[in-house]
Amino acid sequence: MVLSEKVSQLMEWTNKRPVIRMNGDKFRRLVKAPPRNYSVIVMFTALQLHRQCVVCKQADEEFQILANSWRYSSAFTNRIFFAMVDFDEGSDVFQMLNMNSAPTFINFPAKGKPKRGDTYELQVRGFSAEQIARWIADRTDVTIRVIRPPNYAGPLMLGLLLAVIGGLVYLRRSNMEFLFNKTGWAFAALCFVLAMTSGQMWNHIRGPPYAHKNPHTGHVNYIHGSSQAQFVAETHIVLLFNGGVTLGMVLLCEAATSDMDIGKRKIMCVAGIGLVVLFFSWLLSIFRSKYHGYPYRYDLHSDYLYLQRSELMLLYNTFFFASSL
Repeated sequence: MVLSEKVSQLMEWTNKRPVIRMNGDKFRRLVKAPPRNYSVIVMFTALQLHRQCVVCKQADEEFQILANSWRYSSAFTNRIFFAMVDFDEGSDVFQMLNMNSAPTFINFPAKGKPKRGDTYELQVRGFSAEQIARWIADRTDVTIRVIRPPNYAGPLMLGLLLAVIGGLVYLRRSNMEFLFNKTGWAFAALCFVLAMTSGQMWNHIRGPPYAHKNPHTGHVNYIHGSSQAQFVAETHIVLLFNGGVTLGMVLLCEAATSDMDIGKRKIMCVAGIGLVVLFFSWLLSIFRSKYHGYPYRYDLHSDYLYLQRSELMLLYNTFFFASSL
């Protein structure tokens, strides 16, 4: 095909559907074969139900949003096209590219072959449309303003929450002492701190997958092996472990300061120590799996001193509370 025929064919398909579905023949003719003066962003995926790729469906939704934002923007040109190759429709393309995982995003530039930076780092950046748009701008100099369809779930939930709070205040208008309940405010603040320290905001910004399922073994990983990325399930696990450590510390504080009899205080102390040691050790195991150089080493006069400050602080706090009884 000559260049003009390829561009007109791609423009015709894009006008019908912003993301062009390709098989092996279309991929070789329109993406791999020269001549080409346009870039093609291809998502390699596996959307069939029997593939059980939950991440592929989530990434496809974001990819569709991005392609629609480009197709219906005022800056739309034939400099860049969006395409998709499903494994069940183009397994020969996967074999040709030696690709064994999905979803994967690759930019096929207008000139030359894809370089290392033309493969999107999904595990690091996540698959949100905004992150993919930034990557496209870096690789093609084409800026895409992502326009998402309106989502009324958030405003509706906020309105419902405000209505519930307003109703409770109205019913308790004769007695407003509950607004000055220190325990309630402390619990709300603690929930907010646990959510933020577990990485929920990072999930909101980056949009990582919930977990990763190995397509060959079927094994599901809930903890990301790199310190530069994380899964949604990982943040839930860390939040649970942090909550367990916090509950243990609260029990230790109550055991040291409450006016209960000595027997109950001892039980609270033992339970608190057990919770802190158990959940903190699990947190350290997650930390060790992500930071492979742990425990860190300090060279002092040619003698290697292993500094395990976290374990030392844990033991110090535990024995401090225990001894205060």
